[in-house]
Amino acid sequence: MTSTSAPTLRIIAVHGIGNSFGAGLSRSRTEELRAQKAALWARHLSNGLGVTPDRIDLDFAYYADKLATGPAAQGVGSDDVLDDPLAQMMLEEWARELGAPDEAAQGHVAMPLRALSSWVARRFDLAEGPLRVFLRMWCGEVAAYLRAHDAPQRRAVREEVAERLARHRPRIVIAHSLGSVVAYEALHAHPELRPELFLTLGSPLALPRVVFDRLVPAPRADGRTPRGAGLPGRTRWVNIADPGDPVAVPPLLSRFFDGVDLDHTTVISGLFRFHHATNYLQSATSAATIAPYLVI
Repeated sequence: MTSTSAPTLRIIAVHGIGNSFGAGLSRSRTEELRAQKAALWARHLSNGLGVTPDRIDLDFAYYADKLATGPAAQGVGSDDVLDDPLAQMMLEEWARELGAPDEAAQGHVAMPLRALSSWVARRFDLAEGPLRVFLRMWCGEVAAYLRAHDAPQRRAVREEVAERLARHRPRIVIAHSLGSVVAYEALHAHPELRPELFLTLGSPLALPRVVFDRLVPAPRADGRTPRGAGLPGRTRWVNIADPGDPVAVPPLLSRFFDGVDLDHTTVISGLFRFHHATNYLQSATSAATIAPYLVI
């Protein structure tokens, strides 16, 4: 790695699912864990960029403690049907978007998680066991955030990210997975908070019925196909999706949103570490996107 006297690059990281620190933690302990996550993300980014971590001034926008989730997000329930009806509906809509065959439902009223995870694992060449655990958690957390437009916890999550943006004033916002949904809504709720770059990684923003149709602001329907709003101000929006990432569907956000400057598809996942933020952060595509901001 190389180091220079150039100034550090201010970044806000917005995490995806599976990042809860646990319930009942003290504020000091939460802040300690937040700092550890920030250092980890900065290290991953610096590895990809080939610079020392001190070039990255990264703050970690932690919102999981404000996102109350039910049994479906915690891995509790039967092998076949999620306990949360909304999470189950989202699972089925997501499966249809992937093109899961009718036989995956095995004639049940609700699509079985076991049969679906087996089909997805074969299609994307993933390990079935970790995938099933992941799907239960992903559907649960997405349902918890998107359950209602005006839910208090949705506002609290969004405002937590906005507060971090206001405090840190980053040039770049990097948002992974569900975090891209939260950050998108936070930037629209606070148009005065305008980073130079919005980098979305493994984003499900365009997933119809599950995410896209539940966004605030709602997609406009004045054309043949509804489109989501671009970001306020002059923020540049770059999206990176691994075609082997079953969450980033559809992968090309520019087909569904105004203002997406670049859509990249980059193979970065492995058998067990699909959809991981680590893979995206250390990718050459992320480095190429961020590097120009290090030298300005």
